[in-house]
Amino acid sequence: MTMPSQKPKVLLIVDEELLERIDDYRYENRIPARNEAIRRLLDEALKRYEEKQDK
Repeated sequence: MTMPSQKPKVLLIVDEELLERIDDYRYENRIPARNEAIRRLLDEALKRYEEKQDK
């Protein structure tokens, strides 16, 4: 039996067009779960943002 995750959870509401774009990214990158695709996209965007702030 696995224990439930203690990580914070976020509810995200998006329109169909954005969801389709996320799913396209997910399938093209062979990511098994939609939430993992969203996490990766957010992580990459935040890294770029932080790099921009350091300049």
